[in-house]
Amino acid sequence: MQLYFSPLSCSASTRISLYEAGAQAEFIEVDSKTKRTHDGRDYLEVNPLGLVPALRTDDGDVLTENAAILQYVAGALPHAGLAPDDSRGRMRLQQWLSFIGTELHKATFTPLLDAKANEGAKTYALERGATRLGYLEQHLTGREFLLERFSVADAYLTTVLNWCAATPIDLKKWPAISAYFARMQERPSVAKAFSEERRLYGAQLEKRKSRA
Repeated sequence: MQLYFSPLSCSASTRISLYEAGAQAEFIEVDSKTKRTHDGRDYLEVNPLGLVPALRTDDGDVLTENAAILQYVAGALPHAGLAPDDSRGRMRLQQWLSFIGTELHKATFTPLLDAKANEGAKTYALERGATRLGYLEQHLTGREFLLERFSVADAYLTTVLNWCAATPIDLKKWPAISAYFARMQERPSVAKAFSEERRLYGAQLEKRKSRA
């Protein structure tokens, strides 16, 4: 498999999932500004929208959209138990992947991280985000994971919660979420992925400065 990623973006959730499974993959870095891969290729030829992640499977198909990629990885690596094996459990997995993708990633964090978003949009995102985080707080109270065990949904949620550091969101307001995020950061697959991607993100910023 080949994973096209940008450091610390939502594509980190697939890196975490691959590490969790002990799987081998080729990681191809994409500059989110220039839409070029690390070796200068045009990423738009892989995904015309220019968004990461994209995953080239072993048979050559290219998948886009984070939730679809995460479910593919879970299905391709069943030994890791990254998705439930029963229909009800898979329904719940889809529910949480949808919630994270729409209510947290896009509706809450995207406006807060977008330099072009005006203050009204950011305020609205913070207000709506508080209700979504309150819902998540209720669910995580007394639970170790989103489902019965670690899944690709936890990899995605942990990746999204990591963005709090670049926003006004303070997880101390939601103790169950804060404790969950602390636990997830100690997980070897998460710690490895975040360490690598922080280093790559720093290198990408330095490269942009040198071009300015």
